[in-house]
Amino acid sequence: MNGLKALLTALAGMSAVFAACFFLLAPEWIDRASNQIVGDAGRAPGAEALALHQQLIVGDLHADSALWGRDLLADNDWGQVDLPKLIAGGAALQMFTTVTKSPRGQNYEHNVTDAPDNITLLGLAQRWPADARNSLLERALLQGERVRSAVAAHPGFAFIQSKRDLEALLARRARGEKAVGALLGTEGAHALDGELDSIERLYAAGFRMVGLQHFFDNRLGGSLHGESQSGLTDFGKRAVRAMQARGILIDVAHSSEATVHDTLQETGGAALIVSHTGFKGHCPSPRNISDETMAMIAKAGGLIGVGFWADVTCGEGIGAIVSAIRYGIDHFGLDHIALGSDWDGSVTTPIGAAQLPHLTQALLDAAFSEAEIHAVMGGNMARFLATHLPPQ
Repeated sequence: MNGLKALLTALAGMSAVFAACFFLLAPEWIDRASNQIVGDAGRAPGAEALALHQQLIVGDLHADSALWGRDLLADNDWGQVDLPKLIAGGAALQMFTTVTKSPRGQNYEHNVTDAPDNITLLGLAQRWPADARNSLLERALLQGERVRSAVAAHPGFAFIQSKRDLEALLARRARGEKAVGALLGTEGAHALDGELDSIERLYAAGFRMVGLQHFFDNRLGGSLHGESQSGLTDFGKRAVRAMQARGILIDVAHSSEATVHDTLQETGGAALIVSHTGFKGHCPSPRNISDETMAMIAKAGGLIGVGFWADVTCGEGIGAIVSAIRYGIDHFGLDHIALGSDWDGSVTTPIGAAQLPHLTQALLDAAFSEAEIHAVMGGNMARFLATHLPPQ
């Protein structure tokens, strides 16, 4: 009996240690393993590049940094984005996107909608409240609150919800302040939990961009990586119209081509965002949609964010990013190309936010004009937001 008692005590102790490791160490360990900076970052920026970089409005359309529970105000020694890194990189605008569901075995070709969810386990490790464990909408709101809390706690952060907010931020930067504007978006409208009323809740919480799909088909329609390759459902059409009426930017970065076509038709040719992507003609990856569909998006006035990871650029160094940007400009027009890193999105990139001047140097080395660099590094993003954000 004493031996059994000792064994049970030992097992209980081991369970306590395992639980402590899971809750205290697992989130950071997963974050470190998932979001690495590896690859050729190009040469260090010289005086010409640094001088030009200081004149730019630098912006990025996609970072999943709020998912991980990392302190966004700390200069962390892991991850790709936090406020000190953004300031060091000269960033002016960062879209923070919330991730609410990710299928087990996630891939670019075929994912089942009801596959086990990876984010649920991450939420347990981070000790999310019960409502966020059970509701995809609440998961988006929780991550959004992390961004809003960071903004409220630091004068170097500004929350951008309207044209007026954007104008105020750009005026601060024109006075020489190192202020960074944070915007909120969702990665996949499954975060609506199947309710149109959720659009208003997201809007009230400051969300200004909604991605229609992520890696699986949802109630709105087909994903590029889902089972059906279908277009918008009736619910999806109603949701798209409601987002458009509210002034929410629509992101089709993970949508099937049929969904993209239906969305353009349903919105009367609205200016869509492809927040993080590559180009099929440049990199024949299943992650990238066809050049024909991308041309339709550009013709409607859309904005295309070039990703920083090898699956969309077909290369692991900064040169591959530059090559994708060049392809985008040459085939779809300068006004439609921006940065869409997918930082902290479980991807490996050659640069993090602090190394953004390296990209300016690489663009100069590739004989981009100053006008092209101004546009793609963030000028196009700022102009698009100034055109399409709600007035106030």
